[in-house]
Amino acid sequence: MAAQAQTIFINGAWSAAASGASIDVRNPSDGEVFTAIARGAKDEVERAVQAARRALAGAWGSMAGFERGRILARLSQLILDNEEDLAQLEARDTGKPISQARTDIKATARYFEFYAGACDKILGDVLPFLDGFQVTVQREARGVVGLIIPWNYPASMFGRTLGPALATGNTAILKPAEDASMSCIRLTQLAAQAGLPAGVLNLVTGLGEEAGAALSNHPDVDFLSFTGSPEVGTLIQTAAAKNHVPCVLELGGKSPQIVFDDADAELAARTIVGVITQNAGQTCSAGSRVLIQRSIYDRFSALLAEKMAAIRVGAPAADLQCGPVINATQADKVKGFIDRARKDGIKVLAQGGMDASVVKTGYFVPPTLFGPVPTTHELAQDEVFGPVLAAIPFEDEAEAIAIANGTEYGLVAGLWTENGARQMRVAKKLRVGQVFINNYGAGGGIELPFGGVKRSGHGREKGLEALKEYTVAKTIVLRHG
Repeated sequence: MAAQAQTIFINGAWSAAASGASIDVRNPSDGEVFTAIARGAKDEVERAVQAARRALAGAWGSMAGFERGRILARLSQLILDNEEDLAQLEARDTGKPISQARTDIKATARYFEFYAGACDKILGDVLPFLDGFQVTVQREARGVVGLIIPWNYPASMFGRTLGPALATGNTAILKPAEDASMSCIRLTQLAAQAGLPAGVLNLVTGLGEEAGAALSNHPDVDFLSFTGSPEVGTLIQTAAAKNHVPCVLELGGKSPQIVFDDADAELAARTIVGVITQNAGQTCSAGSRVLIQRSIYDRFSALLAEKMAAIRVGAPAADLQCGPVINATQADKVKGFIDRARKDGIKVLAQGGMDASVVKTGYFVPPTLFGPVPTTHELAQDEVFGPVLAAIPFEDEAEAIAIANGTEYGLVAGLWTENGARQMRVAKKLRVGQVFINNYGAGGGIELPFGGVKRSGHGREKGLEALKEYTVAKTIVLRHG
């Protein structure tokens, strides 16, 4: 069975890897193998790029925007029609609670709905210039794009990257993470069913160091999008630079939640704990640092501890607040952070509990709140990518801003205060790509431009801003006399 895994989709046809190699797929809830994916590599990427190039030169390249929009709209509806099956697949593949998986599938459909409506609204400009000249600037597809997506939100990332890529007329090779490819395989089937022409979307499953590396190094790829670790992002960007290929990189964060003494404490505490335990903390924008004004530190950290202790971890079907992390390596990594913090004498303020659905062979980690955490400690500086929250006291606005900006990352920040002037003062001084005031995440925010600064990467996804990333401006100067 493993050697015959038909999970590579090139030019409208499914196949196994030419080598016959495959990769076992494990259920994070019990560690058991439940299927296999094809181990595509350089040969498969080469065929996929060629297919995408041919499709770009064919009917897709000249298709009217509204016609592309109709295909994306059909795909959005097909996702909703298959919502429960996709959610069950996503939950089994990633370990996330079934209600979270359902939310992710709804978001995936929404991406295609949003970008379906944008297909015929990618506007250019007419520029004032010299008398006797007409100057226009139009935005054109970049061409063949490579999309390398992570394992934490595979279905949602499929929509987040592919939606704007197709809306702007590009063709694509999508490489899902080897730890979570199943929903992407099913979504690719639905894309073909929606009427996407052969070669417009190509899917290559495989290892990052093989298929992902081949895609990022390919000289005939015009643009790359990558979401993952800063270390791999550096490799992607270096490979792209050799071919002068632009890229969007989203590389994680150490996002602060800043709580002032006038905050709505109940709302803030409930949201902060919910965010760090959602998807087992495996979210690039998870608010993994909570900065608490010293005058309310004891009271607010106790409230956080109460809510963290109430969190329960379980298998997807139990549909609790937190599931397992993705694999054994990630579990060991997160537990390592917890163990080292304990050894360093940092106090555990609270831990969530394990449900009866938890089995020893699964990759479960207890949600943990530490505090107070020194600002130089790894818990305050490094991305844990698990359900671990670091509480850090601060004295005033200036110190809060300094601590918030005092890491290598700059993705998202949460700001909790009722003071309107303070809201704007602090928001403007935070070096991040998004600031949420008295809320966090805004329900996924498909319409909201998303991306980071510093080690969190560059470029923007989501919203209309993503359309700029997947297009290039062309200036046309006509002399008419």
